[in-house]
Amino acid sequence: MPRITPCLWFDGNAEEAAAFYIKIFPNSGVTNVVRAPSGGTPSNEPGAVMVVEFSLDGASFVGLNGGPHFTFSEAISLQIPCADQAEVDYYWDALVDGGEPGPCGWLKDRFGLSWQVFPTRLMELNSDPDPERANRSMQAMMTMQKIDLAAIEAAVAGG
Repeated sequence: MPRITPCLWFDGNAEEAAAFYIKIFPNSGVTNVVRAPSGGTPSNEPGAVMVVEFSLDGASFVGLNGGPHFTFSEAISLQIPCADQAEVDYYWDALVDGGEPGPCGWLKDRFGLSWQVFPTRLMELNSDPDPERANRSMQAMMTMQKIDLAAIEAAVAGG
């Protein structure tokens, strides 16, 4: 069965982006670099990096230097479900460096790519069978940028 590989469109900095991401995620690395042919391409000078294939903790990605024609938007984001607050803090702090925080665990990294960094426990709290507890969880989350699990747990318990 074929694997689905996201292709991320960059404006000349796919190699820089791949290097940034592989420093953050364990078991990651660049698997292939394709350079523009001697005649170049519409977006790449001859010999320039055209495509970077890389993996992030076993997930395959392609970075394409396609030029300024398209940019990332929040319509697509990459999710990082974290085991605990320490993982949330690690991934959030690393990815938001040079980027910008967003609401409810979302952020844009320095390349404009959107990420959602959240503890897996948050999904349990937001879907609690008690609608009042689920609402308190959701309302607490809505006030945050980086998710603070202890604060959400306190809101849920505080009724």
